[in-house]
Formats: sequence, C-alpha cells, structure tokens
Amino acid sequence: MNTPKETDALAVLGATPPTYAEILSPEALSFLSDLVEKFGARRNELLETRSVKQADYDAGAQPDFLPQTKDIREGEWKIKGIPADLQDRRVEITGPTDRKMIINALNANVKVYMSDFEDSLSPTWENVVEGQINLRDANLGTIEYTNPDNGKQYSLQKHDVVLIARTRGLHLPEKHITYQDQPIPGCLMDFALYFFHNYQTRIEKGTGIYYYIPKLQSHLEARWWNDVFEYTENRFGLEIGAIKATFLIETIPAVFEMDEILYELRDHVVALNCGRWDYIFSYIKTLRKHRDRVLPDRQVVTMDKPFLSAYSRLLIKTCHKRGAMAMGGMAAFIPSKSPEENQKVITKGINDKQLEANNGHDGTWVAHPGLADTAMQVFDEVIPPGKPNQLDVLRELDDPITAADLLEPSEGGRTEEGMRINIRIALQYIEAWINGNGCVPIYGLMEDAATAEISRASIWQWIQNEKTLSNGKLITKALFRELLDEELEQVRKEVGEDRWTNGKFKRAAEIFDEITTSDQLVDFLTLPGYEELN
Repeated sequence: MNTPKETDALAVLGATPPTYAEILSPEALSFLSDLVEKFGARRNELLETRSVKQADYDAGAQPDFLPQTKDIREGEWKIKGIPADLQDRRVEITGPTDRKMIINALNANVKVYMSDFEDSLSPTWENVVEGQINLRDANLGTIEYTNPDNGKQYSLQKHDVVLIARTRGLHLPEKHITYQDQPIPGCLMDFALYFFHNYQTRIEKGTGIYYYIPKLQSHLEARWWNDVFEYTENRFGLEIGAIKATFLIETIPAVFEMDEILYELRDHVVALNCGRWDYIFSYIKTLRKHRDRVLPDRQVVTMDKPFLSAYSRLLIKTCHKRGAMAMGGMAAFIPSKSPEENQKVITKGINDKQLEANNGHDGTWVAHPGLADTAMQVFDEVIPPGKPNQLDVLRELDDPITAADLLEPSEGGRTEEGMRINIRIALQYIEAWINGNGCVPIYGLMEDAATAEISRASIWQWIQNEKTLSNGKLITKALFRELLDEELEQVRKEVGEDRWTNGKFKRAAEIFDEITTSDQLVDFLTLPGYEELN
C-alpha cells in the first residue's frame, strides 16, 4: 500500500497500511493541507529571517532587547489564564512517542508527560505515524504493549498524568508528505494530526489540547503559532484559547523577547520552559564568530554559570509577572544499578533541582522515571501540599538582568579528554539517530539531539576560533580527525563487534566529520541526518 494518496496539492509518499490510514484519513489530511496552504509560506519567511539575523551576529552584532517593543515589556498585562490541570507541574517527564515509553511515563510519579516528536525522536516515517497512533490510544486510555522478546505486558495503571505533545521545530521538514511537490513543515504535521485525532476525546474528558512548542527564536514566530492556533479553533468551532501551549525558551534570540512572546500568545500560552541544553547549543551557534565567547568543556557548563543563571532568573521573573508558569530544565541523569554510583546520581539530581526550585521555577523535567521521586521530593519541600506552583515568586528585588548578563562569557578549560568525550557522545548519538533512535543512554546520561548538538558544535567552534586545549595542542581539523579515528576504535571496543558490524558507525563518523570540519556551521545535525532516514 505504497501508492501516494492525495488531497488537493498534498501527497502522502510514505507507506499507508490500514493502521496508518486511520491517522492519515482524508479529513485529517484536508486539515493538514489547509494549514500548509495558509501558513507554509510564512514559515519559510521566518526561517529566512533567522538567517538574516544570524548574518548580523556573525558580522559582530550582539542580541539585545528590542527598542521597538519597549512598551510591551513595560506594560501591565497578563496572559489569559492556566487550566486547572496545568497549574501543578512540579515534575514532568519527557521522552519519545514509542508505546512502551508512553505507558511507563504515564505510570510514573509525575504530574505531566511531554510526549516528544522532536529532540528525543528520530523522525522516521514509522516513528512519526506510529507515534500519532500511540498518542491517540493513550488519550483514549486503551494503550497497551507486549514486549515481543519476553512477553512482558505493559498497561496504564494511573490516569492522572497530564499528556502534552511536543511538535518538531519550525526548521524540520517532513519529506514523506509533500505540498505542491515540496516537503511540508514537520511541525504542522505533528500539530494537525495530534489535534484532529484527540481534541474531541480530551474535551470530553474535561481537559484541553495541550502542546509544547520548541526552538522559538522571536515574537514573530510566536505570532505565527498563535495564528495557527486561532485558525484551528475557528475551523473546529472552539473558543479562542481552547488550545494551550508551553513554549521552550531555548535560543539566545528568544530570551531577549520573552515578554513579547508571551504577549503575542497571551490567549494560548500557559508557561515558558528553560530548555537548557538547546540554549547552550544556541549560545555556541549564535555567538559562533565571537572569539571572546567560546564555551569550555560541555561538562563544566552548568546552570550556576552566570549566563545560564541569568537566563533562568529572567525567565522566572518575566513569566510570573505575566501570570505564566516558569518551567525548569532537563535532568538527563540515569539511575545506576550500582548503589554507590546511583547515590552520586541522586545527589547530582537533588543539587540540580534544588537550584531550580529555590530560584522560583514551578516545575522541572526528568528523562527517566527513576529520578521522578527525587525531583518530586525536592519540589515538594519548596512547594508544600495545597500550593500548586510558585507564581507568587516575583523576584521583584532582583537587580535588572542586562544583555551583558545574558551573554556573559563562561569560564572553564578545554581539555583533550573533554574533546574526546564530545566525539564519542556525538558519534554514538548520530549513529543511533540515523538508525531511528533519538533518545540514547550514553555514559550515564540520556542523550537527545540537543545534548549531541552541544558536543559537535563545541568542537566546530574551537576549530573555527583557533583555540588550544589545556595541554597546549591547537584544535584543528586535523586534530579532530586524528581523535575521531582513535575514538572510533574506542567506541568499537565499548559496543562490541556484533553491534559495530550491524550498526552504522562508519556512516555516522562521515556525517560527523562533514559537519564538524565544514567552514559553515550546519544549523542542526538532524538536517543532514534526516537525509539518511527512510
């Protein structure tokens, strides 16, 4: 059943067996086609605007607060409001849309599960469409899974965790569906199919249609999303504001426009989130030509660094002033089977979450159910029973956070061991991603596209800005290739011959080399990676 199915100018090129045909129904595709027709061209213009702004930064300009929107920043206004089931979000778990993950996440000791079509998902056709099937079944409460290898069965044990879907970013295409022979925006596919197949179910259950939206870079992009939401609400006869969304502030340009983003989305937004890993990547990408702002080893760029602390505190202050919640970032730690090692993991998790909770965040993210209890305990100590959030923490006594604070250079060394770890992490992640797996445990951390981006972009930045390692070696393309060859052999030993032989490590190394030695920074490693996917 591989024959393309068409709705006007929309064509489905991917396989459509009967189970897929339920999701890719004529009615759903008609809605998707309308969205692409109405909003596709504007999306392309917004991506071009990103490129123009980046060229300015490359020429020496620095991001700053917009003078033309000063009245919005200084005005007295608030967002429309937060639904009751989104007011307590002290612990959220995130992960890809595979069936087992969804069940385990919804059964975890968390308030919210963010099911992800973006950084933790490799967007093969199978993953994207089956993810929609899985989320439909989760909303219906019928989702079940049996492990084909051992017969273990999984089913829902809880029904109180709020489900939120995260779409792909504006930049990612969906090549298996075209509009006028061009790949459609992946974010519109994710948004449209999730809305179409779940809005009635969720309304009947007394909840709403909730989204996480990633990688926003400006209030103009926020306006685009707001228009998508309003068009959808009008098309389906819903009140304005029926769709609610949390937006990740995970790019340097966006942190300077948080008031404006909230204002554009005031009928639909409920929170902003500190997407810390992508934010670090964006710091590298945005300031890539600024030699005085080259980051050190990834491992030392923690949330207590001045530029990251300022980011967290400004997000809290801005959100709470406007009546929106301020969500903390991801703890990527994974529990260990060794009691001694696991205690170290727990201690790191506690320290990370205490910093967020004491700053005034209303909740936080974990990547593994085994860390949910730890995060919950930390936030319960700061947000006592009966109090759902910290919206009353206004940080009014803080000194104003300036552009200089948000762009403060980060101290720390660049070590050969740090570079080698970056190489091993990026290599293994790229290999997994082009094999269809976007969420990968590596060296005790749950790596997704955002963390892998830091690893590869750091090396690119060091090469381009002619930095040296702590041992005096100049970081060059030749040095990178030398270390890559050596670390390929190290990874081969770690994964074993069977995994090495059946994997795509050599192709991953080629992609890694291409994007790291290019004189132009590739915007996202998932773009060349996507060309490898079926």
